[in-house]
Amino acid sequence: MSRFCSNLDLDHRTQQLATTVARQAVDLDIVTGRVPVTVAAAAIFFTCQALAIEKTAKDIGDVAGVAEATIKQTCKSMYPSRERLFSNEILVKGHLDQYYSIRP
Repeated sequence: MSRFCSNLDLDHRTQQLATTVARQAVDLDIVTGRVPVTVAAAAIFFTCQALAIEKTAKDIGDVAGVAEATIKQTCKSMYPSRERLFSNEILVKGHLDQYYSIRP
């Protein structure tokens, strides 16, 4: 996780939050069947989205060696559990909703 975040020029706070998100996702069985590198890449992408950090799934996938589609699909499965993965302080900003909300 730290190598990926470092290669993506992400700060320590973002790395810590992504690590927490990955651990929680595993502990809550949200990412069952996913290999650890996929979980790490998805947690980084999901965290970047939550914090409005402009990193694409392709950027992260290139660094982690995970397909862009795999990262996006894993994040999509994490979204319903967002309240268990992030604090209210982060969720209240609403950045995740713009990526995963169902639009009319």
